[in-house]
Amino acid sequence: MAQRLNVALLAALVAGACARKADTAPVPEPTQPLPTAGIAGQQVAVYPLTLLAAEETLGWHDALSPRRAALDRADSLMSALLVERSPEVQWVLPPALRRAAARAPGMLADPDRLATALLRAPKLEQIPDPLRSQMRALNGTAADRYAFVPAALVFVRTPEGVGQAELTLVLADVRTGQLGWRTVARGEGDDPWTALQAAFKKLTPGLP
Repeated sequence: MAQRLNVALLAALVAGACARKADTAPVPEPTQPLPTAGIAGQQVAVYPLTLLAAEETLGWHDALSPRRAALDRADSLMSALLVERSPEVQWVLPPALRRAAARAPGMLADPDRLATALLRAPKLEQIPDPLRSQMRALNGTAADRYAFVPAALVFVRTPEGVGQAELTLVLADVRTGQLGWRTVARGEGDDPWTALQAAFKKLTPGLP
């Protein structure tokens, strides 16, 4: 009898611990709106996405292959939404950065090969070198001092079984190296592009 009571007590304690753990699971911070008021009228360089990954359980491998085509499609979708939804900023889009780099081979880094994915680190406050000097040089040729960087795009499956885009974005001052704004935008969809679009629209609340 005592043994059965001990087993029951242990089970209750484990269940209670699991319930408390579920209750205290971290809630994702809300997406921070893009602070366009501070960069309105300026030429802001938009760097291309270099890190894209998806959980295998989503079954989105074919939609995200080949990798180069998927990166280009993500850049194109984000660029179109930036221009459409935030026209107060003069966005210098990835093709313009590539043309600037191509005009000075050996002097300017290829924006598609920059280590911008490093900026996804949540505690990072400064652009590390040599990335900072590379971005400063590229911005100096193609834009003003600010850079808008999609640092990482990851697709995950939610507990409800829905595909979700998690897009890490930063706004950096390449002269000082300061990362002044950071957010993770999340959006759900039946395919990666619908999820990405839903996530990106979170940057401009109030618009349809």
